Amino acid sequence: MKAYKLITTVLLISAGLQTAYTQVRQTPKWLDTAVFYQVYPPSFKDSNGDGIGDLKGMLQKLPYIQSLGVNVVWLNPCFESGFRDGGYDVTNFYQVAPRYGTNDDLKELCRQAHRLGIKVCFDLVAGHTSVDHPWFKSSATDTTGIYRDRYVWTNSKQIKPEKFVNGGYNRNGTYLKNYFAFQPALNYGYAHPNPAHSWEQPPTAAGPVATREELKKIMAYWMEQGADGFRVDMASSLIKNDPDFAETNKLWNGIRNWFSGRYPEGMLIAEWSNPQQAIKAGFMMDFLMHFNTKGYPSLFFDDTAVVLKGKDPFFSKAGKGNVTEFVDSYLHHQQSVGQNGFIAVPTSNHDFQRLRSGHRQDVKQLKVAMAFLLTWQSVPFIYYGDEIGMRFMSSSLPDKEGSVLPDDLNPGYRANRAGSRTPMQWSAAANAGFSAAPAQELYLPVDAAPDRPTVEAQDKDNQSLLNFVRQLIVKRKAEQALSNKGELKILYAKKNEYPLIFSRFDKNNRFLICINPADKPVNVTLPATAQTAVPVMVQDCEVTVTNKQMRVAMQGVSFGIYKLN
Repeated sequence: MKAYKLITTVLLISAGLQTAYTQVRQTPKWLDTAVFYQVYPPSFKDSNGDGIGDLKGMLQKLPYIQSLGVNVVWLNPCFESGFRDGGYDVTNFYQVAPRYGTNDDLKELCRQAHRLGIKVCFDLVAGHTSVDHPWFKSSATDTTGIYRDRYVWTNSKQIKPEKFVNGGYNRNGTYLKNYFAFQPALNYGYAHPNPAHSWEQPPTAAGPVATREELKKIMAYWMEQGADGFRVDMASSLIKNDPDFAETNKLWNGIRNWFSGRYPEGMLIAEWSNPQQAIKAGFMMDFLMHFNTKGYPSLFFDDTAVVLKGKDPFFSKAGKGNVTEFVDSYLHHQQSVGQNGFIAVPTSNHDFQRLRSGHRQDVKQLKVAMAFLLTWQSVPFIYYGDEIGMRFMSSSLPDKEGSVLPDDLNPGYRANRAGSRTPMQWSAAANAGFSAAPAQELYLPVDAAPDRPTVEAQDKDNQSLLNFVRQLIVKRKAEQALSNKGELKILYAKKNEYPLIFSRFDKNNRFLICINPADKPVNVTLPATAQTAVPVMVQDCEVTVTNKQMRVAMQGVSFGIYKLN
């Protein structure tokens, strides 16, 4: 049996109150050094010339993924779907969508990934289905069948509470949506059901219990086919009317105990963006990103040509950012999570703009951002194409499979996620080597810029962003101090000031990391904590150590990684 960490007591801090949280946690040891690579299936590699990426295309590119040094790949949903929300409207949880291939293709992808030392994380849409799912169709017509309570229906079409939809079905009722109207919420119950509302069932009712058991069945099925675990979409949304997440915690802790008992090497990751809450609920990892929690937008979100708007990000040449918003938020969550789980900070993902967006466009800027993301304590998630500096395509793109966010989320602003979902740029060949299909048949248009980055070109350039990212990952994997479990200490982080300086360390080694995204020189003097600072990877940064002082001199748009002795 492989080694695991047994954590019996973890200190949780929530809303300023300190309480003891006692529970045995088993976290697979391999997560200590995990570096993830996210693949958006229709945009990665097309193997059959139909213009849409597929599983055999991913299989062809596994050696490239391995060359990055990552050891986990996360696939966005690849199951049968209505594709009105990019696959997050599932119509069959047990079958791969024909446009991507077959179940056997997915099993083979897992087998070959494992052969290369890469684990595979599936996307699990736990909170809803498509209105085209057979379960929903049955529940919409039959109030006596086994799926009558698989969803949440009122008992009259005249009753339409907030977030309920009257879809014109035979059933005399309206249904609860989970996000878009075509995504009916699966019934996991209400934490505080209103006795006057018969549709608000407790989590212990037969309908919610059956839904929970079906979720476990889906998870078990794919784990047996070769999956290594799941990233759970909208993980906090399952139990309704649960403001303190008490019932949500019971639900996920129960699933975690079952899952880890049956698959002790399996991963369970939340899309919650509230790590202190998600880890308490039983997840092994959660993201700190663009919703629920402050911090991530203040690092990267600009207000020009983006999906989700921000103002004065820290990673901008303008030098008007405030890094303390992120640092304070991260430290708050990390203090709560402790050794009981992990926090992930992604380069970007399919729901918001790429790292290369807004005013952050040149390679020097991107290297500074990557130097931060791949030396910070959080688990790295690299979104496909960010490693070569693919642009967020802010030009006019179609609303592709629900890529435009609902108006109620962004009033008066057309937020189109398609700009982060354009085809991977492999080479100088037609369609950037993504597909042999005619350009007009591609899933989305390829970046047409003559200077678009490609894997082929950057692979040959020792100074490219691609090879820089590879070097950072090699260093992170080689040094325990830089791994996901290495310690973190903030040495310089002040409101509205640059740079950010922090150390990563373990009992054997210490590293100094200096980050200056601003296009202006900065100088900082710190107390000396070492005799020497040996450069490891540096861009326009110099550190001088005397008996009592450590002087950091940085040019504009610079970084420095040093080993302290």
